[in-house]
Amino acid sequence: MGKYRATAVGALWFALAFAGAPALPAWTGNHGAPHYSEIARGRYLVKAGDCAYCHTADNGKPFAGGRAVPTPFGIIYSTNITPDKDTGIGRWSEADLYRAMHSGIDRRGNHLYPAFPYPWYTEVTPDDVKAIHAYLATVEPVRKHDRPPELSWPFSMRSLMAVWNKLYFDEGTFTGNPRKSAQWNRGAYLVEGLGHCGACHTPKNFAGATKASDAFEGGYGEHAFAPSLAGGLRDGLGGWTAGEIVEYLKTGSNAKSSAAGPMADEVLHSTQYLSDQDLAAMAAYLKGLPNNESKAPDAATGQLVTLGRDVYADDCSGCHLRSGEGQPGVFPPLKGSSAIQAAKADTLVRIVLDGAQVPPTASKPTGLEMPSFAEKLDDRQVAAVVSFIRNAWGNRAATVSQGEVARMRSQMHQDGGGP
Repeated sequence: MGKYRATAVGALWFALAFAGAPALPAWTGNHGAPHYSEIARGRYLVKAGDCAYCHTADNGKPFAGGRAVPTPFGIIYSTNITPDKDTGIGRWSEADLYRAMHSGIDRRGNHLYPAFPYPWYTEVTPDDVKAIHAYLATVEPVRKHDRPPELSWPFSMRSLMAVWNKLYFDEGTFTGNPRKSAQWNRGAYLVEGLGHCGACHTPKNFAGATKASDAFEGGYGEHAFAPSLAGGLRDGLGGWTAGEIVEYLKTGSNAKSSAAGPMADEVLHSTQYLSDQDLAAMAAYLKGLPNNESKAPDAATGQLVTLGRDVYADDCSGCHLRSGEGQPGVFPPLKGSSAIQAAKADTLVRIVLDGAQVPPTASKPTGLEMPSFAEKLDDRQVAAVVSFIRNAWGNRAATVSQGEVARMRSQMHQDGGGP
């Protein structure tokens, strides 16, 4: 695979995002003007990498950057990747883009923060980088200067990235595993490289480097907890079929869960556009991840859970039913849900506070919404109902305290995206 120790992309660093997943054969034309098929493939790669979403500010022009991304160390603003020659990447050659993606060094020789996930994109093949470059050259150029990151010292010192790279970065293009099938290798390339799924779904150390020993067992991105993708039956994908993984990535929901938080945006802007063949490859790779699930905790009891049962009956059972089984194709089940039983309840708390919408995809365009309960429920009630849901109907997960809810409510307010 090329890299399997602690490569990292952080919840702490989010600046650039050139990612993707080629569905078409590599272009075989000459080295002059790019052939249309190469541009089309590059467009697919950029869609697969969710580049437009990351590099487009609210009400901004596509790819012009400026989207604010909160991190534990300050705010990162995405950069302008339109072909404007003065403020974008219009003067970047294919080699410049390849060096950025492969080595984390920009055109001027500056170190990039690993929010531009070069520790993952280093796996991307030169042909795929070439296609990405060809497509980005065709988007509308926008003259817009990049906004510098607002990071506390010493994280504002780019020179520290040279040390970070020596400690945590393994440079190398994807080579594949000859003992595995072509489908598995394709899935590995997408998940480990172009898709950089572990950027959010793997826990990180104090420096923002992913912990290879806990790969895909859940982690943070933009203050949201991304649940485990490993083989756990309780809080991973062990109970999902490959077909259910494909359906979730293609449509935003399946019989077991619905996408919410940052994952809803990922489905809406990215994975719904991947080919069924590529999604099946990703599912095959994910289904091969080990089950490192620890023993489930004992069921929680006490006044908090009792209060949560009452809140659930009043405010949740109408859609999710008293049994927690939801309504197939309409409201997702809470009973037995791996997302509900994730190691951290942050995302569930945020959904209760801020509401959520199933991404309206081409396959399932309805996009049903869950309302916000931030005004109706206080911190103790939110903690209670979340704790109840995580321990009812056979679910087993840690409870949530009133203080944790207060902290998350405050953080959401600071981020400008919550109550």
